[in-house]
This record gives sequence, C-alpha cells and structure tokens, in this order.
Amino acid sequence: MHLELVVPALFPALEPPPDPMPALELLLARSRRTKGRVDSLESWLCRAFGVHDSPSGTLAVPAGALTAHAHGLEAGTRSWLRADPVHLRADRDHVLLMPSQAFSVTAAEAESLAAALTPLLAGKFVLHAVKPDRWCLQLAENAQAEAGSRAPVDLAGADIDPHLPPKSWHPLLTEIQMALYQHQANTVREQRGDPVINSVWLWGAGRLPAAARGPWHSVGASDSVAAGLARLAGMRHRTAGDGAAPWLGRAPVDGRHLVVLDDLRGMLAMGDYDALARRLRCLEADWFAPLLAALKAGRIGMLTIHVPEDGASFEVVRGDLHRFWRRRRPLAMYRITPA
Repeated sequence: MHLELVVPALFPALEPPPDPMPALELLLARSRRTKGRVDSLESWLCRAFGVHDSPSGTLAVPAGALTAHAHGLEAGTRSWLRADPVHLRADRDHVLLMPSQAFSVTAAEAESLAAALTPLLAGKFVLHAVKPDRWCLQLAENAQAEAGSRAPVDLAGADIDPHLPPKSWHPLLTEIQMALYQHQANTVREQRGDPVINSVWLWGAGRLPAAARGPWHSVGASDSVAAGLARLAGMRHRTAGDGAAPWLGRAPVDGRHLVVLDDLRGMLAMGDYDALARRLRCLEADWFAPLLAALKAGRIGMLTIHVPEDGASFEVVRGDLHRFWRRRRPLAMYRITPA
C-alpha cells in the first residue's frame, strides 16, 4: 500500500517548537524530499486531480461547485461560488478577516442567517448552507462570476483589501452585511461575547469540472473540495477518521490512498496555541506513530507526506528506515520560507 498524507500548515504549526514528535522526526529524517509548487490546499488538490479551466492548463479552483457536488446538490452547468460566513473587524485603516474556523456556528444560526439573505438574492442567486460553516452561492442559468481563489482560513488576520472580489460585487456585499448585522442571531451572539457573522467571503467561482482523475483508490477527508473531487473522479470517499489504526483496519492491503488532515489551518486561524499543541500531540500519537509502526511491519509499503504551502513532499519506504546515518533534526529545519 502507498498512503499519501496531505497535512496543510504542518510546519507553521511547529513554530514555536512543540513537544517532541519522535515518529514524525524519524519519518522526515529518513525520507526523500522533493520540492514542488507552493500551493494552498485547494490549489494542490485541483492540480493533483487534473482540474484546469482551459486546455492551456490554467489552474481553476471551482470550490463552490465542488462543495455543492460533495454535499449532494445538483451542480449542473451553472456557476457556483463559496460564500462562507466570516467576521470582519475594522483595525485602523484596514479590515481584518476572521474565518469560521475561528468561531462556532450552529446549524440553527446558519439556517436562520441564510434564510434572511434569500430576499436579497432572489432571481440571481440561491444560497445553500451545506454545513454551518460552509455556504455555497448558486448563480442563475448562464450567469458567470469572478471571485478570488483564497479560502478565508488562509486570510485569517490579514487585510482583506487586496483579496476582495471585483467591484461589481460590492453593492450586494454591502446589502448582505447590513442584513446580517441587524439579524437577531447576531444580536444573541454579541450578547454572549461571540464574534458576529457580519459578512460572507466569496471565493472559488466556477462550474463543476467535466471530470477529475487521480491515482488513488480512496480518499479520506472532511474538506469539501477534496470530497467533491473524489466524488467527481468516482473514488471511494469518507472522512479520515480518528487515526491511522482505525483507518488501516478498514483499508485494503494494497492500492494507493489519499488522506487529508487539514484542521491545523483552522487552529492557526484561531490563534489558540494550547489547542494547536494538543492537536500536534494527537497527530503524533494517532497518525505518525502508528504509520511508522505500519511501515516497519510492512503493512504500508510507502508513505508520502505532502505539505502544500511549503511546496514539499517527503517519501519514505521501509528500507529507508535503516538509513541510521540520517539523524533526526528539529522539525523547524524542514520549513521552506517562500521568497
């Protein structure tokens, strides 16, 4: 079996250095590192599944359509966008973004807020809150739209001005923000000290690709873009689960498989470094240590760890573990800072 792990934000999460992670340290030390393109998770996935928006190979990230497809909506030939709920905060001469990963949104809140926006969108758009923190905007037949490709989680704490959609969206966004600001659900959130959901972040415009393809027999991920691509490619898909041991217990003995562990991005956005340290300890105990043991035992023939935003992949086979001269190094030393 060849297992590929995609772990966005792995190296940023390791600064400052956490508790020792001996299994991960050994896997990286004995691996063969290859350099690739510096990408967001969504861009990495689209490239890996062969999704482009033109014969010339221009990359598209149709996150809205793929999310709709992942959650059982009929994407058809219409254009879609992601319209994720966010909190915007004015800071001197900037407006900063807080993504939904940094606060909780209940299903009841999402349903109520989305319903309040329906009159503003009628005739042009349909809003689907497919999950409390993941909303999709369906455009009218034959309509097209432009929006950025940056997910809000990657813009946490950043000035949003360089990443705003085209100005044609701004009047509608202003109306949406006014409707959200006045909503009872936000009044209640403010009273209990939670960030109000005062805008949506538009990104990932496009139509559902005609096809997707990849070398994997199965995909394990909670990310909606990954799930949509897997479904489009006709691959078996489920969430990654609680760890490598249960995953291996239900996995076939051979084949090539992809698992996406993407929650470190959200924890970095929250700025909760205690939670981040706990999650790193869980990744070590629940994923890296069992996978190292499975590699030693021959249950896995090859393990590859991809870190998209560093453009790095680490590939290790059982025989590599005998390269004793390649000693473990501090994890921060593996990071590449993009120029």
